[in-house]
Amino acid sequence: MKRKTIAITVAAMSLILSAMTAKLLADEAAPDTAGGRYMFNKTADGYLRLDTQTGEVAQCSQREVGFACLAAPEDRAVLESEIARLRRENAALKQDLLSRGLPLPPGAMPEPLAQNSEPAVRLPNDADIDRMMSFIGRAWHSFVDAVNRAQKQVLNKS
Repeated sequence: MKRKTIAITVAAMSLILSAMTAKLLADEAAPDTAGGRYMFNKTADGYLRLDTQTGEVAQCSQREVGFACLAAPEDRAVLESEIARLRRENAALKQDLLSRGLPLPPGAMPEPLAQNSEPAVRLPNDADIDRMMSFIGRAWHSFVDAVNRAQKQVLNKS
């Protein structure tokens, strides 16, 4: 009877060990990327994860608790400035086509009017300049009169 119990115990332990080994081997296998949001590439330190919807890249590696993914550094400012440059260039090309009377390619929409947060600069007209010159003339004469009065007061006190 004892032999049967020992044999069952050994068989159970063997089954448990094989299940644990299969689990460990499954953990070492590359993640499934078929049809998912993420694509993984094996690196020396772990995996690179690419988010196929946003384009974000993360470095995934083994940590104390399990795998952890940290966002890969990128120079977002350079990307944003290049996007802005390409948008300006695209708008200029569309404007050039339209100014020559040519139609835009199918699917291309004319650029919307730019909405600057800064107010438009209004240049002064002749009436504005005349008012400004008149004001400066009056201010100058007032200043000269004030200086003359000050001189007379100083001379009268002496």
